[in-house]
Amino acid sequence: MRCDQTPAWKALTAHAEHTTGFDLRTAFAADAQRAYTLSQQAPYVFADLSKNHVDTATEALLQELARQTGLESHRDAMFRGEAINHTEDRAVMHWLLRQPEGSLGGALAEPLTLVHGTLAPMLAYAEQIRADAQITDVVNIGIGGSDLGPQMAVLALQDVVIPGKRFHFVSNVDGHELAGVLKGLKAENTLFLIASKTFTTTETMTNARSALQWFKAQGGVDVARHFAALTTNVAAAAEFGITTTFGFWDWVGGRYSMWSAIGLPVAIAIGAQGFKDLLAGAHAMDQHFQTAPLEANLPVRLGLLDVWYRNFLNYTSRSIAPYHSALRRLPAYLQQLEMESNGKRVDRNGQALPYGTSPVLWGEPGTNGQHAYFQMLHQGTDIVPLEFMAVKKPTHNLADHHELLLANAIAQAQALMLGQTDAGGHKHFTGNRPSTFLLLDELTPASLGALIALQEHRVFVSGSVWGINSFDQWGVELGKVLAKDIHARMASGDVTGLDASSAGLLERIR
Repeated sequence: MRCDQTPAWKALTAHAEHTTGFDLRTAFAADAQRAYTLSQQAPYVFADLSKNHVDTATEALLQELARQTGLESHRDAMFRGEAINHTEDRAVMHWLLRQPEGSLGGALAEPLTLVHGTLAPMLAYAEQIRADAQITDVVNIGIGGSDLGPQMAVLALQDVVIPGKRFHFVSNVDGHELAGVLKGLKAENTLFLIASKTFTTTETMTNARSALQWFKAQGGVDVARHFAALTTNVAAAAEFGITTTFGFWDWVGGRYSMWSAIGLPVAIAIGAQGFKDLLAGAHAMDQHFQTAPLEANLPVRLGLLDVWYRNFLNYTSRSIAPYHSALRRLPAYLQQLEMESNGKRVDRNGQALPYGTSPVLWGEPGTNGQHAYFQMLHQGTDIVPLEFMAVKKPTHNLADHHELLLANAIAQAQALMLGQTDAGGHKHFTGNRPSTFLLLDELTPASLGALIALQEHRVFVSGSVWGINSFDQWGVELGKVLAKDIHARMASGDVTGLDASSAGLLERIR
């Protein structure tokens, strides 16, 4: 049954109308236990949900919506390895990539064996590169999930990255990006990782061919030593001159692939044990999502909160504010994870939906955001839920910096809630602006793994309730097809059949 046809949806609609005028300040004054009741500890992640526009009655209705839309059975089907990505007839098993070796039987035993059969040599290769003093620079060439995840993780874990090696990420087909990276490199000291499942991705292969030309022009000879491929197309990689390849499977979606061979730059950066810790942290969150009851299941609570905001309170976006410099690429990573997964207008049967799906995600690290877009969050005409992410313990010893950073994070959440109602005009803040606060004790491979798995499962929850396929991305394909046509016309100048605007732009550019 589609979610908007369930009794729970109708009850939530009535509940939203009944709770019009909900005020966080009144809610805290009326319930001394609110902060406790609406907070919880999950593996490596503490979440304070108490500054959101919900109460226990709201959560109970949302959990009933989850039950009536079959969330639990859908989740269990994923963990059984069923082909829940039905438009591509694929299983969804990125979670299997972080499953301990030999821990599953039945139909999942063989794919798990394959996972560890790839993981072991990949980690051995990572250790080989870490020990190779001649390699000082690692350049990852990929796009989308083959770039955003590894780049985010290497930056996030910079405090445990091996010294003496620099990591670069090239994704944009704009040659300025690759040229800018290559300026500071030497061929004999550089390892290129070409990340493309099919070894045909236009942007990635354009950059890869240019990198190869640069390598040879700089006197590089041993392509096999200085290039490795993260791909399933071993033949194409071999034709390119690459003999070291690590593959993955069609049940690994691009935006869920950093746990696979796509994570090789992460493994080189933080070492084999660090990568295993990353997987272990994610696995701990997998188990939590799989086994915790709905009312104590953090991915479920967050995903249902997203549904509440999007469909019942009409909040159309969510801002991400990581209060840790190392997490500065997390908003970009989460944009792809959520908007590519749930930015769908039809249900699993291909029928147009009468309700909204994915919110717009955006953000920047605090405290920078406070001096930029927080103005709108505090005093703008739209209510935008804000998600704070903070880390309790710093890894530097600069006096008072971290205390000031965390004080700002707490204060901003407080200011959004309390506002400033005793002033008028320009200095009036309405307050009652919602926020979530996620707190890690430390930023480690394990805690990062748990945080990312939490976000993955949260997206699954909202997508499942909405009845959409969160694991395809047909919207990405149309632009690629049209770009090939336009690219061919760049040389010929033929504008036959083009719309007037595209034809005009093509002629002006030529």
